[in-house]
Amino acid sequence: MAYSTFLLTISVIGSASVIRLKSLFFLSILLFLGSLGPASAQNDPVAEALHARLEELQFAGNLQIGTASIAGREILPAVYANREFQPMWNDADRIEDFLAMLETAPADGLMVEDYYVAELRDLISRADASGAALNKADLDILLTESLVRFGYHQLFGKVNAHALDANINFSRKFLDGRSAVVAIPEIIASSTPFQQQLENAVHRSPFYRALKKHLAVYRQIATDGGWPQVPEGETLHPGDTDPRVATLRQRLIVTGDLPAGSDTSSTSFDDDVKAAVIRFQERHALGADGVVGKNSYAALNVPVETRVKQLRLSLERLRWVRGEREERFIAVNIAGFRVYFISGDGIAWTTRAMVGKTYRQTPIFRGTLSYMEVNPTWTVPPTILRKDVLPAIRKDPGYLQAKNMSVIDRNGRKIDPATVDWQAGSLPYSIRQEPGPNNALGEIKFIFPNKHFVFLHDTSHRSLFSQPERAFSSGCIRVQDPFTLAELIMNDPAEWDEAALTQVRDTHKTQRINTPKLPVLILYLTASLEPDGRSRFLKDVYERDAKLLAALDGEVVITPLGAE
Repeated sequence: MAYSTFLLTISVIGSASVIRLKSLFFLSILLFLGSLGPASAQNDPVAEALHARLEELQFAGNLQIGTASIAGREILPAVYANREFQPMWNDADRIEDFLAMLETAPADGLMVEDYYVAELRDLISRADASGAALNKADLDILLTESLVRFGYHQLFGKVNAHALDANINFSRKFLDGRSAVVAIPEIIASSTPFQQQLENAVHRSPFYRALKKHLAVYRQIATDGGWPQVPEGETLHPGDTDPRVATLRQRLIVTGDLPAGSDTSSTSFDDDVKAAVIRFQERHALGADGVVGKNSYAALNVPVETRVKQLRLSLERLRWVRGEREERFIAVNIAGFRVYFISGDGIAWTTRAMVGKTYRQTPIFRGTLSYMEVNPTWTVPPTILRKDVLPAIRKDPGYLQAKNMSVIDRNGRKIDPATVDWQAGSLPYSIRQEPGPNNALGEIKFIFPNKHFVFLHDTSHRSLFSQPERAFSSGCIRVQDPFTLAELIMNDPAEWDEAALTQVRDTHKTQRINTPKLPVLILYLTASLEPDGRSRFLKDVYERDAKLLAALDGEVVITPLGAE
Protein backbone atom coordinates (compact mmCIF):
# COMPACT_ATOMS: atom_id res chain seq x y z
CA MET A 1 0.00 0.00 0.00
CA ALA A 2 1.45 3.33 -1.03
CA TYR A 3 1.92 6.05 1.56
CA SER A 4 -0.27 8.45 -0.38
CA THR A 5 -3.12 5.95 -0.63
CA PHE A 6 -3.23 5.34 3.11
CA LEU A 7 -2.84 9.02 3.89
CA LEU A 8 -5.61 9.94 1.51
CA THR A 9 -7.98 7.47 3.06
CA ILE A 10 -7.46 8.88 6.49
CA SER A 11 -8.20 12.31 5.04
CA VAL A 12 -11.87 11.47 5.08
CA ILE A 13 -11.93 9.89 8.48
CA GLY A 14 -13.60 12.93 9.98
CA SER A 15 -16.71 11.74 8.19
CA ALA A 16 -16.84 8.74 10.48
CA SER A 17 -18.20 10.88 13.30
CA VAL A 18 -20.94 13.46 13.62
CA ILE A 19 -19.97 15.59 10.65
CA ARG A 20 -21.07 16.71 7.20
CA LEU A 21 -18.73 16.72 4.22
CA LYS A 22 -18.81 19.91 2.18
CA SER A 23 -18.38 18.13 -1.13
CA LEU A 24 -21.46 16.75 -2.91
CA PHE A 25 -19.36 14.19 -4.75
CA PHE A 26 -20.09 11.28 -2.43
CA LEU A 27 -23.79 12.09 -2.26
CA SER A 28 -24.09 12.33 -6.04
CA ILE A 29 -22.58 8.85 -6.39
CA LEU A 30 -25.03 7.48 -3.87
CA LEU A 31 -28.08 9.06 -5.42
CA PHE A 32 -27.08 7.99 -8.93
CA LEU A 33 -26.40 4.37 -8.05
CA GLY A 34 -29.24 4.24 -5.57
CA SER A 35 -31.73 5.38 -8.21
CA LEU A 36 -30.63 2.59 -10.51
CA GLY A 37 -30.49 0.02 -7.72
CA PRO A 38 -27.45 -2.12 -7.05
CA ALA A 39 -27.42 -4.52 -9.97
CA SER A 40 -25.10 -7.04 -8.34
CA ALA A 41 -26.98 -6.75 -5.06
CA GLN A 42 -30.11 -8.25 -6.61
CA ASN A 43 -28.56 -11.72 -6.49
CA ASP A 44 -26.44 -11.29 -3.39
CA PRO A 45 -28.15 -11.27 0.03
CA VAL A 46 -25.19 -9.58 1.76
CA ALA A 47 -25.04 -6.83 -0.86
CA GLU A 48 -28.81 -6.36 -0.52
CA ALA A 49 -28.45 -6.08 3.26
CA LEU A 50 -25.59 -3.58 2.88
CA HIS A 51 -27.68 -1.49 0.51
CA ALA A 52 -30.63 -1.46 2.91
CA ARG A 53 -28.53 -0.64 5.98
CA LEU A 54 -26.60 2.14 4.27
CA GLU A 55 -29.75 3.60 2.81
CA GLU A 56 -31.08 3.72 6.37
CA LEU A 57 -27.90 5.47 7.49
CA GLN A 58 -28.03 7.99 4.64
CA PHE A 59 -31.63 8.99 4.93
CA ALA A 60 -32.38 8.43 8.61
CA GLY A 61 -29.09 10.05 9.59
CA ASN A 62 -28.13 7.31 12.03
CA LEU A 63 -27.53 3.57 12.14
CA GLN A 64 -27.23 1.49 15.27
CA ILE A 65 -25.31 -1.79 15.16
CA GLY A 66 -25.54 -3.33 18.60
CA THR A 67 -24.13 -0.72 20.97
CA ALA A 68 -22.24 1.01 18.15
CA SER A 69 -23.60 4.16 16.55
CA ILE A 70 -22.48 4.59 12.93
CA ALA A 71 -22.14 8.26 12.13
CA GLY A 72 -20.45 8.26 8.71
CA ARG A 73 -23.63 9.37 7.03
CA GLU A 74 -22.04 10.39 3.73
CA ILE A 75 -18.73 8.59 3.45
CA LEU A 76 -19.79 5.01 4.19
CA PRO A 77 -22.77 4.95 1.77
CA ALA A 78 -20.59 6.55 -0.91
CA VAL A 79 -17.78 4.01 -0.49
CA TYR A 80 -20.13 1.05 -0.72
CA ALA A 81 -22.24 2.53 -3.52
CA ASN A 82 -19.11 2.97 -5.61
CA ARG A 83 -18.56 -0.79 -5.46
CA GLU A 84 -22.24 -1.70 -5.92
CA PHE A 85 -22.58 -2.59 -2.24
CA GLN A 86 -20.22 -5.54 -2.35
CA PRO A 87 -18.67 -6.36 1.05
CA MET A 88 -15.01 -5.45 1.55
CA TRP A 89 -14.00 -7.54 4.56
CA ASN A 90 -13.93 -11.06 3.11
CA ASP A 91 -10.69 -12.39 4.57
CA ALA A 92 -10.79 -13.68 8.17
CA ASP A 93 -7.01 -13.33 8.59
CA ARG A 94 -7.19 -9.76 7.32
CA ILE A 95 -9.93 -8.94 9.83
CA GLU A 96 -7.90 -10.44 12.67
CA ASP A 97 -4.86 -8.39 11.61
CA PHE A 98 -7.02 -5.26 11.70
CA LEU A 99 -8.40 -6.05 15.15
CA ALA A 100 -4.88 -6.65 16.41
CA MET A 101 -3.96 -3.13 15.26
CA LEU A 102 -6.99 -1.63 17.00
CA GLU A 103 -5.95 -3.30 20.23
CA THR A 104 -2.66 -1.36 20.17
CA ALA A 105 -4.58 1.92 20.69
CA PRO A 106 -3.62 2.23 24.40
CA ALA A 107 0.08 2.38 23.45
CA ASP A 108 -0.70 5.81 21.94
CA GLY A 109 -2.87 6.87 24.85
CA LEU A 110 -6.10 6.09 22.99
CA MET A 111 -8.94 3.77 24.05
CA VAL A 112 -9.83 0.45 22.41
CA GLU A 113 -13.48 1.08 23.27
CA ASP A 114 -13.64 3.92 20.73
CA TYR A 115 -13.15 1.40 17.90
CA TYR A 116 -15.83 -1.11 18.90
CA VAL A 117 -13.45 -4.06 19.22
CA ALA A 118 -15.75 -5.99 21.59
CA GLU A 119 -18.75 -5.40 19.32
CA LEU A 120 -16.73 -6.50 16.30
CA ARG A 121 -15.66 -9.76 17.91
CA ASP A 122 -19.25 -10.45 18.91
CA LEU A 123 -20.45 -9.77 15.36
CA ILE A 124 -17.79 -12.06 13.94
CA SER A 125 -19.02 -14.88 16.17
CA ARG A 126 -22.66 -14.30 15.25
CA ALA A 127 -21.93 -13.95 11.54
CA ASP A 128 -19.94 -17.18 11.55
CA ALA A 129 -22.57 -19.04 13.57
CA SER A 130 -25.67 -17.92 11.68
CA GLY A 131 -24.38 -17.03 8.25
CA ALA A 132 -27.15 -14.42 8.16
CA ALA A 133 -26.69 -11.77 5.48
CA LEU A 134 -27.66 -8.97 7.89
CA ASN A 135 -25.00 -9.96 10.42
CA LYS A 136 -22.37 -10.08 7.70
CA ALA A 137 -23.46 -6.66 6.38
CA ASP A 138 -23.37 -5.12 9.85
CA LEU A 139 -19.92 -6.58 10.45
CA ASP A 140 -18.62 -5.11 7.19
CA ILE A 141 -19.99 -1.66 7.97
CA LEU A 142 -18.68 -1.61 11.54
CA LEU A 143 -15.21 -2.73 10.45
CA THR A 144 -15.04 0.13 7.94
CA GLU A 145 -16.30 2.63 10.50
CA SER A 146 -13.61 1.50 12.93
CA LEU A 147 -10.92 1.81 10.27
CA VAL A 148 -11.97 5.34 9.53
CA ARG A 149 -12.06 6.35 13.19
CA PHE A 150 -8.74 4.77 14.12
CA GLY A 151 -6.89 6.26 11.18
CA TYR A 152 -8.26 9.73 11.84
CA HIS A 153 -7.23 9.62 15.49
CA GLN A 154 -3.74 8.45 14.61
CA LEU A 155 -3.24 11.28 12.13
CA PHE A 156 -4.91 14.18 13.91
CA GLY A 157 -5.77 13.09 17.42
CA LYS A 158 -9.13 12.11 18.82
CA VAL A 159 -9.93 15.59 20.11
CA ASN A 160 -10.43 18.38 17.62
CA ALA A 161 -8.03 21.05 18.87
CA HIS A 162 -9.85 23.99 17.32
CA ALA A 163 -13.14 22.92 18.89
CA LEU A 164 -11.38 22.79 22.26
CA ASP A 165 -9.65 26.16 21.82
CA ALA A 166 -10.54 28.50 18.95
CA ASN A 167 -7.00 29.93 18.92
CA ILE A 168 -5.50 26.61 17.85
CA ASN A 169 -4.91 26.64 14.11
CA PHE A 170 -2.62 23.69 13.40
CA SER A 171 -2.78 22.30 9.89
CA ARG A 172 -5.07 19.37 9.07
CA LYS A 173 -4.18 19.16 5.40
CA PHE A 174 -3.32 16.10 3.35
CA LEU A 175 -0.82 15.30 0.66
CA ASP A 176 -3.10 13.46 -1.76
CA GLY A 177 -6.33 14.54 -3.38
CA ARG A 178 -7.57 11.18 -4.69
CA SER A 179 -11.04 10.00 -3.83
CA ALA A 180 -11.50 8.03 -0.65
CA VAL A 181 -14.18 5.87 -2.26
CA VAL A 182 -11.30 4.19 -4.09
CA ALA A 183 -8.62 4.40 -1.41
CA ILE A 184 -10.56 2.78 1.45
CA PRO A 185 -11.21 -0.50 -0.40
CA GLU A 186 -7.56 -0.53 -1.51
CA ILE A 187 -6.34 -0.36 2.07
CA ILE A 188 -8.65 -3.17 3.14
CA ALA A 189 -7.71 -5.37 0.16
CA SER A 190 -3.97 -4.78 0.45
CA SER A 191 -1.70 -7.65 1.44
CA THR A 192 0.39 -5.28 3.58
CA PRO A 193 -0.34 -5.64 7.32
CA PHE A 194 -2.45 -2.81 8.70
CA GLN A 195 0.14 -1.84 11.30
CA GLN A 196 2.79 -1.50 8.63
CA GLN A 197 0.49 0.64 6.49
CA LEU A 198 -0.11 2.88 9.49
CA GLU A 199 3.59 3.22 10.26
CA ASN A 200 4.34 4.04 6.62
CA ALA A 201 1.70 6.74 6.56
CA VAL A 202 2.00 8.38 9.98
CA HIS A 203 5.41 9.86 10.62
CA ARG A 204 6.24 9.82 14.32
CA SER A 205 9.04 12.04 15.55
CA PRO A 206 11.67 10.68 17.95
CA PHE A 207 10.09 12.95 20.59
CA TYR A 208 6.69 11.26 20.15
CA ARG A 209 8.21 7.77 20.15
CA ALA A 210 10.15 8.52 23.34
CA LEU A 211 7.03 9.77 25.14
CA LYS A 212 5.20 6.65 23.98
CA LYS A 213 7.90 4.49 25.58
CA HIS A 214 7.61 6.47 28.81
CA LEU A 215 3.85 5.89 28.77
CA ALA A 216 4.48 2.15 28.69
CA VAL A 217 6.98 2.45 31.56
CA TYR A 218 4.63 4.46 33.78
CA ARG A 219 1.73 2.14 33.02
CA GLN A 220 3.89 -0.76 34.16
CA ILE A 221 4.73 1.16 37.34
CA ALA A 222 0.99 1.57 37.92
CA THR A 223 0.42 -2.15 37.30
CA ASP A 224 3.15 -2.95 39.81
CA GLY A 225 1.45 -0.85 42.47
CA GLY A 226 2.83 2.63 41.91
CA TRP A 227 5.24 4.22 44.35
CA PRO A 228 5.15 4.85 48.11
CA GLN A 229 3.97 8.16 49.47
CA VAL A 230 6.76 10.04 51.22
CA PRO A 231 5.44 11.33 54.60
CA GLU A 232 5.44 15.11 54.53
CA GLY A 233 6.83 17.14 57.37
CA GLU A 234 9.98 19.07 58.12
CA THR A 235 12.25 19.88 55.20
CA LEU A 236 14.81 17.14 54.56
CA HIS A 237 18.39 18.25 53.93
CA PRO A 238 21.46 16.38 52.77
CA GLY A 239 23.21 15.02 55.84
CA ASP A 240 19.97 14.47 57.78
CA THR A 241 19.04 11.17 59.37
CA ASP A 242 15.29 10.65 59.35
CA PRO A 243 12.98 7.59 59.08
CA ARG A 244 11.31 9.23 56.06
CA VAL A 245 14.54 8.95 54.07
CA ALA A 246 14.02 5.19 53.76
CA THR A 247 10.66 5.81 52.04
CA LEU A 248 12.23 8.58 49.95
CA ARG A 249 14.83 6.08 48.73
CA GLN A 250 12.12 3.59 47.76
CA ARG A 251 10.21 6.31 45.93
CA LEU A 252 13.23 7.48 43.93
CA ILE A 253 14.21 3.94 42.92
CA VAL A 254 10.80 3.33 41.30
CA THR A 255 11.33 6.14 38.76
CA GLY A 256 15.02 5.45 38.24
CA ASP A 257 16.28 8.60 39.94
CA LEU A 258 18.10 6.48 42.50
CA PRO A 259 19.84 3.37 41.11
CA ALA A 260 18.14 0.04 41.72
CA GLY A 261 19.93 -1.91 44.40
CA SER A 262 20.41 1.06 46.69
CA ASP A 263 19.81 0.39 50.36
CA THR A 264 16.10 1.09 50.92
CA SER A 265 16.35 0.60 54.67
CA SER A 266 18.89 3.37 55.25
CA THR A 267 17.60 6.52 56.91
CA SER A 268 20.69 8.54 55.94
CA PHE A 269 20.29 11.41 53.47
CA ASP A 270 23.69 10.79 51.89
CA ASP A 271 25.27 12.08 48.67
CA ASP A 272 23.59 9.37 46.57
CA VAL A 273 20.16 10.45 47.81
CA LYS A 274 21.02 14.10 47.23
CA ALA A 275 22.03 13.36 43.62
CA ALA A 276 18.81 11.39 43.11
CA VAL A 277 16.69 14.21 44.54
CA ILE A 278 18.40 16.68 42.19
CA ARG A 279 17.67 14.42 39.22
CA PHE A 280 14.05 14.20 40.31
CA GLN A 281 13.79 17.97 40.78
CA GLU A 282 15.27 18.61 37.33
CA ARG A 283 12.68 16.31 35.77
CA HIS A 284 9.86 18.16 37.50
CA ALA A 285 10.97 21.76 36.85
CA LEU A 286 11.73 22.37 40.50
CA GLY A 287 14.62 24.27 42.02
CA ALA A 288 17.33 21.60 41.79
CA ASP A 289 19.01 22.08 45.18
CA GLY A 290 18.77 18.55 46.58
CA VAL A 291 16.58 19.71 49.46
CA VAL A 292 13.17 18.09 49.93
CA GLY A 293 10.72 20.83 50.83
CA LYS A 294 7.05 21.56 50.20
CA ASN A 295 7.21 21.58 46.39
CA SER A 296 9.36 18.46 46.21
CA TYR A 297 7.05 16.57 48.59
CA ALA A 298 4.09 17.52 46.42
CA ALA A 299 5.78 16.32 43.22
CA LEU A 300 7.04 13.08 44.82
CA ASN A 301 3.53 12.21 45.98
CA VAL A 302 1.65 12.82 42.73
CA PRO A 303 0.00 9.45 41.92
CA VAL A 304 1.46 7.47 39.02
CA GLU A 305 -2.00 7.54 37.40
CA THR A 306 -1.68 11.31 37.06
CA ARG A 307 1.66 10.93 35.27
CA VAL A 308 0.07 8.39 32.91
CA LYS A 309 -2.67 10.91 32.11
CA GLN A 310 -0.11 13.64 31.43
CA LEU A 311 1.75 11.39 29.00
CA ARG A 312 -1.49 10.52 27.20
CA LEU A 313 -2.35 14.22 26.89
CA SER A 314 1.06 15.10 25.46
CA LEU A 315 0.78 12.34 22.85
CA GLU A 316 -2.62 13.71 21.86
CA ARG A 317 -1.29 17.26 21.61
CA LEU A 318 1.60 16.06 19.46
CA ARG A 319 -0.83 14.33 17.10
CA TRP A 320 -2.46 17.72 16.57
CA VAL A 321 0.76 19.06 15.04
CA ARG A 322 1.68 16.03 12.92
CA GLY A 323 0.70 17.94 9.79
CA GLU A 324 3.00 20.84 10.74
CA ARG A 325 6.20 18.90 10.31
CA GLU A 326 8.91 20.88 8.53
CA GLU A 327 12.66 20.41 8.25
CA ARG A 328 13.38 23.43 10.44
CA PHE A 329 11.03 25.17 12.87
CA ILE A 330 10.76 26.87 16.25
CA ALA A 331 8.71 25.32 19.04
CA VAL A 332 7.69 26.76 22.39
CA ASN A 333 6.44 24.62 25.24
CA ILE A 334 4.46 27.00 27.43
CA ALA A 335 4.15 24.54 30.33
CA GLY A 336 7.89 23.85 30.24
CA PHE A 337 8.95 27.51 29.89
CA ARG A 338 11.30 26.57 27.03
CA VAL A 339 12.02 27.44 23.40
CA TYR A 340 13.34 24.80 21.00
CA PHE A 341 14.91 25.01 17.58
CA ILE A 342 14.15 21.84 15.64
CA SER A 343 16.29 20.75 12.71
CA GLY A 344 15.59 17.50 10.92
CA ASP A 345 14.16 15.01 13.42
CA GLY A 346 15.94 16.36 16.47
CA ILE A 347 16.24 19.24 18.90
CA ALA A 348 19.18 21.30 17.66
CA TRP A 349 19.04 23.79 20.52
CA THR A 350 16.94 24.81 23.50
CA THR A 351 16.88 27.65 25.99
CA ARG A 352 14.73 28.94 28.83
CA ALA A 353 11.72 31.12 28.20
CA MET A 354 9.20 33.23 30.06
CA VAL A 355 5.55 32.97 29.06
CA GLY A 356 2.28 34.72 29.85
CA LYS A 357 0.95 35.08 33.36
CA THR A 358 -1.98 32.88 34.30
CA TYR A 359 -4.36 35.79 33.71
CA ARG A 360 -2.66 36.79 30.42
CA GLN A 361 -2.02 33.39 28.99
CA THR A 362 0.18 32.82 25.96
CA PRO A 363 -2.16 31.28 23.35
CA ILE A 364 -1.55 27.95 21.63
CA PHE A 365 -1.28 28.45 17.88
CA ARG A 366 0.90 28.31 14.79
CA GLY A 367 2.60 31.25 13.12
CA THR A 368 5.18 31.82 10.40
CA LEU A 369 8.34 33.76 11.20
CA SER A 370 8.73 36.75 8.85
CA TYR A 371 11.50 38.96 10.22
CA MET A 372 13.51 39.93 13.25
CA GLU A 373 14.32 43.37 14.50
CA VAL A 374 17.56 44.28 16.30
CA ASN A 375 17.36 47.18 18.78
CA PRO A 376 13.58 47.17 18.50
CA THR A 377 11.11 49.76 19.58
CA TRP A 378 8.09 48.52 21.45
CA THR A 379 4.62 49.80 20.71
CA VAL A 380 2.55 49.05 23.78
CA PRO A 381 -0.28 46.62 22.88
CA PRO A 382 -3.84 47.88 23.51
CA THR A 383 -4.50 45.58 26.49
CA ILE A 384 -1.27 46.48 28.27
CA LEU A 385 -1.79 50.16 27.44
CA ARG A 386 -5.26 50.12 28.97
CA LYS A 387 -4.52 47.98 32.02
CA ASP A 388 -0.95 48.93 32.89
CA VAL A 389 0.58 51.94 31.15
CA LEU A 390 -2.24 54.48 31.26
CA PRO A 391 -2.88 53.95 35.01
CA ALA A 392 0.88 54.33 35.60
CA ILE A 393 1.02 57.59 33.60
CA ARG A 394 -1.97 59.00 35.46
CA LYS A 395 -0.32 58.13 38.74
CA ASP A 396 3.17 59.36 37.85
CA PRO A 397 3.65 62.08 35.17
CA GLY A 398 7.34 61.16 34.97
CA TYR A 399 6.59 57.54 34.03
CA LEU A 400 7.06 58.03 30.26
CA GLN A 401 10.45 59.66 30.60
CA ALA A 402 11.66 57.06 33.10
CA LYS A 403 10.67 54.27 30.70
CA ASN A 404 12.09 56.00 27.59
CA MET A 405 8.63 56.10 26.04
CA SER A 406 7.24 58.43 23.36
CA VAL A 407 3.69 59.46 22.49
CA ILE A 408 2.97 58.86 18.79
CA ASP A 409 0.04 60.27 16.83
CA ARG A 410 -1.77 58.58 13.95
CA ASN A 411 0.70 60.09 11.46
CA GLY A 412 3.67 58.59 13.26
CA ARG A 413 4.83 61.90 14.77
CA LYS A 414 6.02 62.31 18.34
CA ILE A 415 3.75 64.38 20.58
CA ASP A 416 4.71 66.30 23.71
CA PRO A 417 3.20 64.29 26.60
CA ALA A 418 2.43 67.53 28.45
CA THR A 419 -0.16 68.40 25.77
CA VAL A 420 -2.14 65.19 26.25
CA ASP A 421 -5.21 64.93 28.46
CA TRP A 422 -4.36 61.64 30.18
CA GLN A 423 -7.69 61.55 31.99
CA ALA A 424 -9.64 61.25 28.73
CA GLY A 425 -11.58 58.06 28.20
CA SER A 426 -9.87 57.26 24.89
CA LEU A 427 -6.71 58.63 23.32
CA PRO A 428 -5.86 59.01 19.60
CA TYR A 429 -2.24 58.07 20.33
CA SER A 430 -0.01 55.06 20.78
CA ILE A 431 2.84 54.69 23.23
CA ARG A 432 6.23 53.57 21.92
CA GLN A 433 9.25 52.60 23.96
CA GLU A 434 12.47 53.57 22.20
CA PRO A 435 15.51 51.28 21.83
CA GLY A 436 17.75 51.07 24.85
CA PRO A 437 18.92 48.85 27.67
CA ASN A 438 15.57 49.06 29.47
CA ASN A 439 13.38 48.33 26.45
CA ALA A 440 10.78 45.71 27.33
CA LEU A 441 11.77 43.69 24.24
CA GLY A 442 15.46 43.78 25.02
CA GLU A 443 17.80 43.94 22.06
CA ILE A 444 16.02 41.73 19.51
CA LYS A 445 12.53 40.51 18.66
CA PHE A 446 11.19 37.83 16.29
CA ILE A 447 7.95 38.57 14.46
CA PHE A 448 5.45 35.99 13.19
CA PRO A 449 2.35 38.11 12.46
CA ASN A 450 -0.74 36.95 14.35
CA LYS A 451 -3.96 38.33 15.78
CA HIS A 452 -2.72 37.83 19.34
CA PHE A 453 0.17 40.35 19.08
CA VAL A 454 2.42 37.57 20.39
CA PHE A 455 6.07 37.25 19.38
CA LEU A 456 9.42 36.06 20.72
CA HIS A 457 11.85 38.60 22.12
CA ASP A 458 14.76 39.39 24.40
CA THR A 459 14.12 41.04 27.76
CA SER A 460 15.70 43.55 30.10
CA HIS A 461 14.68 41.35 33.08
CA ARG A 462 17.10 38.49 32.50
CA SER A 463 17.45 37.60 36.18
CA LEU A 464 13.97 36.05 36.09
CA PHE A 465 15.25 33.20 33.90
CA SER A 466 16.75 31.66 37.03
CA GLN A 467 13.26 30.98 38.43
CA PRO A 468 11.93 27.41 37.92
CA GLU A 469 8.44 28.70 37.02
CA ARG A 470 8.50 31.59 34.58
CA ALA A 471 4.95 32.76 33.84
CA PHE A 472 5.90 36.44 34.02
CA SER A 473 5.04 38.04 30.68
CA SER A 474 1.90 39.65 29.30
CA GLY A 475 1.55 36.92 26.67
CA CYS A 476 4.70 37.16 24.55
CA ILE A 477 7.59 34.70 24.87
CA ARG A 478 10.85 36.03 26.31
CA VAL A 479 13.94 34.10 25.18
CA GLN A 480 17.01 33.69 27.39
CA ASP A 481 19.58 33.46 24.57
CA PRO A 482 17.94 35.25 21.64
CA PHE A 483 21.04 35.97 19.54
CA THR A 484 21.89 32.27 19.34
CA LEU A 485 18.33 31.72 18.16
CA ALA A 486 18.81 34.46 15.55
CA GLU A 487 21.94 32.77 14.22
CA LEU A 488 20.15 29.42 13.97
CA ILE A 489 17.21 31.01 12.18
CA MET A 490 19.36 32.72 9.56
CA ASN A 491 21.42 29.57 8.93
CA ASP A 492 23.94 31.72 7.02
CA PRO A 493 27.25 31.86 8.93
CA ALA A 494 28.98 33.69 6.09
CA GLU A 495 26.72 36.72 6.50
CA TRP A 496 24.83 36.35 9.77
CA ASP A 497 27.11 34.81 12.35
CA GLU A 498 27.16 35.95 15.98
CA ALA A 499 29.73 38.66 15.27
CA ALA A 500 27.60 40.19 12.50
CA LEU A 501 24.52 40.24 14.69
CA THR A 502 26.48 41.77 17.56
CA GLN A 503 27.76 44.47 15.23
CA VAL A 504 24.20 45.43 14.30
CA ARG A 505 23.20 45.44 17.96
CA ASP A 506 26.10 47.74 18.87
CA THR A 507 24.87 50.45 16.48
CA HIS A 508 21.94 50.98 18.92
CA LYS A 509 19.80 51.69 15.86
CA THR A 510 16.70 49.73 14.92
CA GLN A 511 17.34 47.39 11.98
CA ARG A 512 14.89 44.95 10.44
CA ILE A 513 16.32 41.70 9.05
CA ASN A 514 14.13 39.48 6.88
CA THR A 515 14.33 35.82 7.88
CA PRO A 516 13.56 32.46 6.27
CA LYS A 517 9.86 31.64 6.59
CA LEU A 518 9.97 29.19 9.47
CA PRO A 519 6.96 27.75 11.32
CA VAL A 520 6.58 28.78 14.95
CA LEU A 521 4.57 26.24 16.98
CA ILE A 522 3.41 27.33 20.41
CA LEU A 523 2.46 24.19 22.33
CA TYR A 524 1.37 23.14 25.79
CA LEU A 525 2.87 19.84 26.99
CA THR A 526 2.77 18.96 30.68
CA ALA A 527 4.71 15.75 29.99
CA SER A 528 7.89 16.28 28.05
CA LEU A 529 11.50 15.09 27.81
CA GLU A 530 14.80 16.08 29.33
CA PRO A 531 17.61 16.64 26.78
CA ASP A 532 18.98 13.20 27.69
CA GLY A 533 15.62 11.53 27.00
CA ARG A 534 14.37 11.16 30.57
CA SER A 535 10.72 11.90 31.24
CA ARG A 536 9.90 15.43 32.41
CA PHE A 537 6.66 16.34 34.18
CA LEU A 538 5.48 19.90 34.44
CA LYS A 539 2.93 21.89 36.37
CA ASP A 540 -0.35 22.49 34.57
CA VAL A 541 0.23 26.22 34.91
CA TYR A 542 -2.82 27.23 32.83
CA GLU A 543 -5.04 24.40 34.14
CA ARG A 544 -5.73 23.04 30.67
CA ASP A 545 -5.25 19.32 31.26
CA ALA A 546 -8.60 18.50 32.88
CA LYS A 547 -10.64 19.81 29.95
CA LEU A 548 -8.58 17.94 27.39
CA LEU A 549 -8.62 14.73 29.43
CA ALA A 550 -12.42 14.85 29.63
CA ALA A 551 -12.59 15.16 25.84
CA LEU A 552 -9.96 12.47 25.26
CA ASP A 553 -11.86 10.04 27.48
CA GLY A 554 -15.24 11.17 26.16
CA GLU A 555 -17.23 10.27 23.08
CA VAL A 556 -15.76 10.49 19.62
CA VAL A 557 -16.68 13.82 18.06
CA ILE A 558 -14.77 14.95 14.96
CA THR A 559 -15.42 18.06 12.92
CA PRO A 560 -14.89 18.13 9.14
CA LEU A 561 -11.43 18.85 7.87
CA GLY A 562 -11.01 22.44 6.84
CA ALA A 563 -14.07 23.55 8.80
CA GLU A 564 -11.93 25.49 11.25
